[in-house]
Amino acid sequence: MGGFFGVASKEDCTFDLFFGTDYHSHLGTRRAGMCVYGKKGFNRSIHNIENSPFRTKFDKDVKEMEGNLGIGSISDYEPQPIVIRSHHGTFAITTVGKINNSDELVKEVFARGNSHFLEMSGGDINSTELTAALINQADTLEEGIRYAQKKIRGSMSLLVMTPKGIYAARDLLGRTPIAVGRKEDSYCVCFESFSYLNLGYETVRELGPGEMVFITADGVETIYPAQDKMRICTFLWIYYGYPPTSYEGISVEKMRNNCGAALARRDIARGEIPADSVAGIPDSGIAHAIGYSNTSGIPYNRPFIKYTPTWPRSFMPTIQSKRDFIARMKLIPIPDMVKGKRLILIDDSIVRGTQLNDKTEFLFANGAKECHVRPACPPIVYGCKYLSFSRSTSEMELIARRMMKRLEGTADIPEETIQKYTDPDSPEYAAMLEEIRRELNFTTLHYNRLDDMIEAVGVSPCKLCTYCWNGVE
Repeated sequence: MGGFFGVASKEDCTFDLFFGTDYHSHLGTRRAGMCVYGKKGFNRSIHNIENSPFRTKFDKDVKEMEGNLGIGSISDYEPQPIVIRSHHGTFAITTVGKINNSDELVKEVFARGNSHFLEMSGGDINSTELTAALINQADTLEEGIRYAQKKIRGSMSLLVMTPKGIYAARDLLGRTPIAVGRKEDSYCVCFESFSYLNLGYETVRELGPGEMVFITADGVETIYPAQDKMRICTFLWIYYGYPPTSYEGISVEKMRNNCGAALARRDIARGEIPADSVAGIPDSGIAHAIGYSNTSGIPYNRPFIKYTPTWPRSFMPTIQSKRDFIARMKLIPIPDMVKGKRLILIDDSIVRGTQLNDKTEFLFANGAKECHVRPACPPIVYGCKYLSFSRSTSEMELIARRMMKRLEGTADIPEETIQKYTDPDSPEYAAMLEEIRRELNFTTLHYNRLDDMIEAVGVSPCKLCTYCWNGVE
């Protein structure tokens, strides 16, 4: 994933840029960068933040940077922002999104005269650099931004900073958010709407899908208006978003409480709430668990504590075994909250199943009597085509797909059969859940239903992307 923050101010913006960007650190912890524009022109700094937090790496830079315009980025992959000199003049750019047709686009750019692209350490082309190259195919910067978004298959939201101001363009289908804030003599633009609140900004509005604006210290000018069609990623509420942020006017914390309540109501209807306490898998499972507890009346407890001072986020190391290791190491049990207890565990999702299996085995090893698992979203059946939320290289890494293969005897399953497994009222779905439960050694397993999850968001279903659960684009 990734996130960004931008500021246009009549005074030096570096302080706000530093902390506003830092407030996006939960969205990725591999690369980070800041770029400002001031009297000395563009000044950029990029650091690897895999083993140190953003503030530590940029503490020196923020004291040396000065400018009234700035953009910052937290990224899982690309070093950014990058600074580009072209026929549009010099500009800095940072992006959030996913490009599925990069090979095709690179060939097209080469055919039109681009001489080269720099390879990143993994051999891939920096998708932000590719986006900039597409922008440079058009006659104007504004036309170029829209051209790039139309050519990219996947999603692309971006900030482009020129010496005069900052362009902010939300993905054409609004798969990721952009919010605008304001205070005296300054405007900001960002991915996470909470990121500017402690800096004294108040919310102006969220950009609509496909909307492009130009931001200066004096205001926000609409370049392209928002379109009606939207497919914002529902997983933002389930997992990625930080609790105080809001998307489309719906806070992450409220949505997660609603999800937990829906899970509890289903258990009550089934007569299945045989537990002494409810626990959320830190961090994103906590609010879901609180919603479950409030609705079911089962006490909320913490059978283990996440050790946050030194361990980084578990999704960050690119090697799966290291991610699993960190996930195990940072949870510390509280034996008298576990031994002999029947526990309901709520996590945001089950992707491969490895980490949640480790956590339940961890609880059983510390004396838990039962572990009833309630994921806050349905089984993930399709790899995301629009955001880089999972590092899976194959859909067969998804535990739901592996269990389908086991039940069907082949990985080559017709789409109409796969759809049966996504129907929570079908015998195929029930069989898949039982296979997952046995594979991961849970006492019981019930996922949140798609209809309940959508109701928990409170946004019209036609405006939500649910592709990873039901394959609907």
